[in-house]
Amino acid sequence: MQHYVTLCVTCGFLLGIVRFSSRETFNEPLAYRYDKTLEQLMKYLARALLLSTTLASMPTWAAIEVNGVKFADTYQVGSQPLMLNGAGVRVKIIVDVYAAGLYLPKKDTTDTGAVSQSGAKSVQIVLLRELTGEEFATAMIKGFKANNAETDVARHQAKLEEIRTLMVGLGTVKKGTSIHIDFTPGAGTRVLMDGKPKGPEIVGDDFNQALLRIWLGQKPVDSDLKHAMLGAK
Repeated sequence: MQHYVTLCVTCGFLLGIVRFSSRETFNEPLAYRYDKTLEQLMKYLARALLLSTTLASMPTWAAIEVNGVKFADTYQVGSQPLMLNGAGVRVKIIVDVYAAGLYLPKKDTTDTGAVSQSGAKSVQIVLLRELTGEEFATAMIKGFKANNAETDVARHQAKLEEIRTLMVGLGTVKKGTSIHIDFTPGAGTRVLMDGKPKGPEIVGDDFNQALLRIWLGQKPVDSDLKHAMLGAK
């Protein structure tokens, strides 16, 4: 982007000189021509600088790379396009466990806003070490219980068992495996591994919000990861 802005400024400035020179009439007094030239060049320079400022303020929409894992700037769930809100790494003690990215219909830097935002959502997880489905399921359920009220945990108990069964069924999950947890309003939450659906959809919009609190709640699995998924620099 910086190179592009510099190129625009330079081109605008040179174009101004060329345009002015092509219109120049040399029958005018020298001092007048000098003042007129200077005035025109200043105008073209001001326009070029305004253009560069506008371009620099535009979002780059570039993909984010975390620990060698590239997260695309966009993702689609059903017919709804989503944008990458932020991405980071889940660290347990000193071990990098997985990289995770949050996709939303529109960017949001607040936990409550991201969780309650209407429309489709997705969490992409890429393993940075080998894990078993049992380990993954245990960690998810622990995070679910830590970030939701006991009454909500009890209400969603059957769905928690569904997600546990699904995760355990994945067996040993190798490093580099990509897991998407996609949510579609009115349909439910679906898990995909390397792009392939695993298990049935788990219905319930409120269940998906409760699930997102594993990463975005008041006691997230990793506070640094939470800030990163919310777009913190």
